[in-house]
Amino acid sequence: MSFAPAATPRMSLDITPGETATSAQAEPSLSRVFAGLAPDWHSDWAWENYEATILALARHYGLRSVCEIGGGRDPLFTAAQAAQRGIDLIVNDIDAGELALTPSGLKTARFDIAGDLSEPDVAHGGYDMMVSRMVFEHIDGVAQAWRNVHALLAPGGVALAFFPTLWAPVFALNHLLPEKASRAIVHALFPSRRDGGGDPKFPALYDWCRGNSRQLAPMLKQAGFSEMHVQPFWGHGYFERLPGLREVDKAFNALAAKTRWHFVTTYAYVLVRKERG
Repeated sequence: MSFAPAATPRMSLDITPGETATSAQAEPSLSRVFAGLAPDWHSDWAWENYEATILALARHYGLRSVCEIGGGRDPLFTAAQAAQRGIDLIVNDIDAGELALTPSGLKTARFDIAGDLSEPDVAHGGYDMMVSRMVFEHIDGVAQAWRNVHALLAPGGVALAFFPTLWAPVFALNHLLPEKASRAIVHALFPSRRDGGGDPKFPALYDWCRGNSRQLAPMLKQAGFSEMHVQPFWGHGYFERLPGLREVDKAFNALAAKTRWHFVTTYAYVLVRKERG
């Protein structure tokens, strides 16, 4: 699936350019910072503004050390881009083979975000920010992953997870079909996702992958977070090559977004912040 390059979001926060939240009289909440980005209901916005959202959060909370969970072969930035943006990027993955494909010049850390954090590369309280894109749907044990995120964040640190959600029809189908059938469909529609391509398909579990804050809040509180923001999105591009079905699906998602039907969100941003202590 192809998406437009990252766009610069509109900002409307009461903080002057170049001023971090730590130097303001009161730190803005996650919800207020995100509202300043003027998010749209369609998932195109989520894809186009993922990078800009991370940079906005980093700027407003004065965050520098960023760990990208599951970044592997396709991290958020190259070393040069991270340096240009004032980010110290550490790329995480559970798979040594994926980390071997990480662009040169970037730091790497091999550990299982849903594991016992006993690996040598683990840095408890070592990251100002942890981010992930299209990773949490593949994790077996997402509640534990969020507990580990809390342990790995420094006080005042922020995490952002961007993932597909159930029960959007397109992902419900992927979830319910046998993996062999699901893989065949994705490979037929998107040749780049075939084995050996640049964007291989991994089995999706969708554990705790929902776009409803009321569902996620108890689990996130148990993980240790008292401040959180869940931003739902609707719509996707999987049916772009299927006239008829494409139009029906677009109408369905537009109606779901208008009525705020969270049961069928397609994607979500989940933002959390660790207390300063």
